[in-house]
Amino acid sequence: MRAGLRKWATSVNLLWCASLFRMEERQVSLKLEREIEFEYGVADRVSPLVRRLIAHNPSPFTYTGTGTYIIGRGEVAIIDPGPADEAHINALIAALSGESVTHVLVTHTHMDHSPGCRLLKAHCDAPTYGFGPHGGDIADPSTVEEGADRDFVPDVRLRHGDVLEGEGWTLECVHTPGHTSNHMCFCLCEERALFTGDHVMGWSTSVISPPDGCMADYMQSLILLLERDDAIYYPTHGPPVKRPREHVEAFIEHRLARERQIRDCLLAGVTRIVDMVPVMYKGTSRALFPAAARSVLAAVKLMHERGEISVSGDLEVESELALHS
Repeated sequence: MRAGLRKWATSVNLLWCASLFRMEERQVSLKLEREIEFEYGVADRVSPLVRRLIAHNPSPFTYTGTGTYIIGRGEVAIIDPGPADEAHINALIAALSGESVTHVLVTHTHMDHSPGCRLLKAHCDAPTYGFGPHGGDIADPSTVEEGADRDFVPDVRLRHGDVLEGEGWTLECVHTPGHTSNHMCFCLCEERALFTGDHVMGWSTSVISPPDGCMADYMQSLILLLERDDAIYYPTHGPPVKRPREHVEAFIEHRLARERQIRDCLLAGVTRIVDMVPVMYKGTSRALFPAAARSVLAAVKLMHERGEISVSGDLEVESELALHS
């Protein structure tokens, strides 16, 4: 199966991938896990080498808030310092209780992940690490995501496969573009634990918003995770994902199902994304429709690139679409 998935990742042939899952008679369904026990301001130990401190910034996109992770003991790494929230950073410093920070890692540059780096700099001189600055824009950040942190530029730019080492811990860099072009996951090798940022979460799917968000990249990044042997995922929002492979396979099938819904809408004469969203997202709050429309746009863009959908003019959420005969 893995050789076939590599072929798919190169060609981005989602229809071929769908038939592959059917041939293996896989029954995959997306089961979200939303239960999480925590207390704001308290760093919980979630494994021998990992502590988690959740910022008080709950929202429809952050769930209970941004989970900042502390890796190691004594000399530690921080993953995703979170928003520019002094109370959160002060709680983080208090949780370290005399330990020193040697690395500050950022999964990507949304406002709920990277701005805390600037506040953390007042307490430590550890360099920041990330893939790079924010790579693009979205149509309406105020209604789609937490917004882009355009001020963040990492002190050290990372690439896929880079390895960072500290006192008793090793972190491997796994580039997973899709949610954003600069999204990076980090694997704690000693525990086979992958810190997945917003790429794969247990409580929700991710918003993929063009032009910086890219569905083709996102699907390839999901396939990349199937090539790995991680034992657990720690997303920046929500609880851990304890059955990673099954969860990623369900995410792939979920996106393929969205494509089938788009085809069904077009066959039924629903030809604009803004009109598809209420059909495809029944039961979802209308406040989330703008974000849903961006993810549908990303899927339509991929289908258009594969020659399955034609568009009149520029491709946007109000464009007229049609299936190629």
